[in-house]
Amino acid sequence: MCASEIARPRHIAIIMDGNGRWAKQRGRPRAAGHQAGFRTTRDIVEACGRQQIEALTLFAFSSENWKRPQTEVGLLMDLFLRALKSEVSKLCENNVRIRFIGERSAFQPKLQSEMNTAEKLTQDNTGLKLTIAVNYGGRWDIVNAARQLAAQVHSGDLEPDAIDIDLFSQHVSLADLIEPDLFIRTGGEKRISNYLLWHLAYTELYFTDVLWPDFTEVELTSALAFYAGRQRRFGQTGEQVTGTNA
Repeated sequence: MCASEIARPRHIAIIMDGNGRWAKQRGRPRAAGHQAGFRTTRDIVEACGRQQIEALTLFAFSSENWKRPQTEVGLLMDLFLRALKSEVSKLCENNVRIRFIGERSAFQPKLQSEMNTAEKLTQDNTGLKLTIAVNYGGRWDIVNAARQLAAQVHSGDLEPDAIDIDLFSQHVSLADLIEPDLFIRTGGEKRISNYLLWHLAYTELYFTDVLWPDFTEVELTSALAFYAGRQRRFGQTGEQVTGTNA
């Protein structure tokens, strides 16, 4: 197979895990790990642009992360705010569109304002579609979609029998994107942690022990090679996919 024929994911979803352990291994505070993780995030966004990936969705802060120590949550919020202010111009320079999914009403008004500003400034960019999941949970996403459909049924605008998988998919976050082709989780854990539960039904799952601050473009290339070696059947047989006889 020549290089031009190598299967490449159009949409990658990542759980960026391991910042705290990276810092602990080095005898440094968790804040250092989060700062190093931010630098990695910036590098991987740029790498995905070079690799001509269409969409990248990053799990930055889950709805369960509020349970962490308040000092760490405060640090994450401060880092997030500073990152938005410093990076949005670079996103525009690189033609990246950014948006956020999750229940953003839980954040301070200043942070919500910066999120809105970043989305508006980049909304016309036509390159990489970068989505940041903040205060997000897959179960929340599904329940939120169900509420929207229930409201339409209640108002008489929708018959219950009209609700099917396609219609439901139009009401979850990322409804306008293709579903992720490749899921990556760093840090050694092998679970999806309430992330994009609806969307990952047929996604290829790639787990690595590499901690997020150490995840480089070389590591990304390894994940892409893993994906290229997979046969995506979507319920069909291998013979059906390849067009050969059993």
